[in-house]
Order: sequence, then C-alpha cells, then structure tokens
Amino acid sequence: MAVSTGQVKAAGGAARGSRRDSPGRLRRSIATHWYAWAMIAPVLIVMAVLIGWPLARGLYLSLTDATEANIGRTIGVNVIPATYEFVGLDNYLQILTSSVFWDKLLWTVVWTAACVVLHYGIGLGLAVMLNRKLRFRSLYRVLLILPWAVPAFVAAFIWRYLYNSDYGVINGFLKMAGLTGVGWLDDPTTAKIAVIAVNVWIGVPFMMVALLGGLQSIPAELYEAAEVDGAGPWQRFRAITLPGLRQVSTTVVLLGTIWTFNMFPIIFLVTRGGPGSETEILVTYAFREAFTGIRNYSGSAAWGVIILAMLVVMAVGYRRTLRSQGDPW
Repeated sequence: MAVSTGQVKAAGGAARGSRRDSPGRLRRSIATHWYAWAMIAPVLIVMAVLIGWPLARGLYLSLTDATEANIGRTIGVNVIPATYEFVGLDNYLQILTSSVFWDKLLWTVVWTAACVVLHYGIGLGLAVMLNRKLRFRSLYRVLLILPWAVPAFVAAFIWRYLYNSDYGVINGFLKMAGLTGVGWLDDPTTAKIAVIAVNVWIGVPFMMVALLGGLQSIPAELYEAAEVDGAGPWQRFRAITLPGLRQVSTTVVLLGTIWTFNMFPIIFLVTRGGPGSETEILVTYAFREAFTGIRNYSGSAAWGVIILAMLVVMAVGYRRTLRSQGDPW
C-alpha cells in the first residue's frame, strides 16, 4: 500500500508539475499567432495613447474639483502648481441631483429617438425604392448619398444660412409664396425641429446604403415564391423584407443611436445650443462646462463619464435583448 500511495503522489506531483510547466492561454495564443499580434500591436498602442489615457485622465479629473483657477499651468517662466483636491463622487451627485441634467437628458432622448426613427424609416423607404429596376437608378443613388459625403460642419453652416430669418433661402421661398417668414432658430420649438431636420438629412444616406445592401442579400426566389402563393406587396414586405433585414437593422440602429446621442457639430454649429440653452444636448453642455466661462474641467469630465456609462448600459442591454430573442448578434 505504501508503494502504491507513493506512486499516486508521484503521479499527482508530475501532473501538477506538467500543468505548471504548460504555458497559459495567452502565452499559447501569442506563440501560435505571433504575426497577428505583431500586426495589431501598433493599433493597440495608438488606441491606448489616444483613447485609454484621455479616458483615464478624465475619470480622475471627474473625482476632483479641478477648474481653470486651480489647475497647474505654465505662464512664461512661471510654473503655477495645481491646487485642486480629490472630492470623490461630489461632482456626480451634484449633476444627478440638478434639474439641468434631467432637462438635457430628456431632450437628448427625444432628439435621439426622433432622429433614429426618421433615419431608419426614410432610409428603408429609399432603399426599397432603389432596389427596384428604375431608370437613372445609379444617378438617384449618387444624389441621395451626397449628404453623407458632405462633412458635418459644412452641412451645419449651410443649413444655418438656409434657416436665417432675414436672408435665408427657406424664408425667401415662403415670402415668394405670400407667406410670412419664420424665425427658425429664434423659437425653442422651431429650433428643435430645425436641428432634427438637419441631422435626418445627414444621417438618412448611411441607413439607405446599409439597408440597400441588406435588401440585395435577400434571395429573389423568396419573393417569387411568395408572389406565386398570392402574397401581396405588404405581406411580402412583412414576411420577407423585414426578417431578412433583421441583422443589418439591429446593427445600424445601434450605431445610429450612439452617433446621434453624441452628435455635437449639428447642435453646436446650427443653433449654438439656443435659443438660450433649449437645444443643448448632453455632449454640448459638457463642452460648455469645460470651455466657456470659468472652465469647470472636473464637472465636464463627470458629464462625459455619465454619458459614456449611459451609452455602455444601453448597448449592453440592447445586445442582451437581441440575444434573448435568438439573434446571433
């Protein structure tokens, strides 16, 4: 028995030793796919420098009382040390308990939902139209994709001129029709409608192109079989088109939501957040905190972290909902 027990212990020790000697999963992956790791290493380094470090710095500042008055800086040959202090979660509590945050959050949600619904609805309609055989279809595709090719800041300046109360083209047409001009950017309601219209004009081409690609991947035999069975256009759309676009739709809706939630240039350049601060969304308000008046760097950083946290929670929840419905995405 002693001999057998010793053999068992020796065997167990050898097994544990072999496990300790065997490389870990990461080491095996690097050894096996070293070339792939070498190719992505520069990208990872750049992302760590351009995204990781600013994110970590912003998270740290959000836990302090850093402002323009107490942050360290150099003026000529004089070095002024930083005097800001660690305050913990005070900035977050101040933001989350303020009415300003909830007002901006409500408008941001309305802005995002309205834009994404219009993006998807109009984009799907145009994609279905361009998926059919039409004369000059290629020309229509080029014309409809032009707004997407125009940089957002250029489009914002163009639309700001179109909305001008005195010299704008839109009011010019209204006056030619015998109607009075509208102060598009002077009233909160019309200003909100105006920025939604600009963002829809910019975002529809992306939805159209993505959904058009999804439509072209649906086999034509399915439509032919459904037509032979007597299914009408609406029935074919519901039973074939929408299910066939499911994976594309889930992806573009998520991307559109994130992009619209953070759509800074349209709000800032078209209305400057006005009138007053009626059209300010969360990201533009965070910008103003950091770059206007007495610059509140800690407060702006806290706003940014809250925005990031909301988007992460939304994306994770959206993905889990899709998985619970059997979507592989």
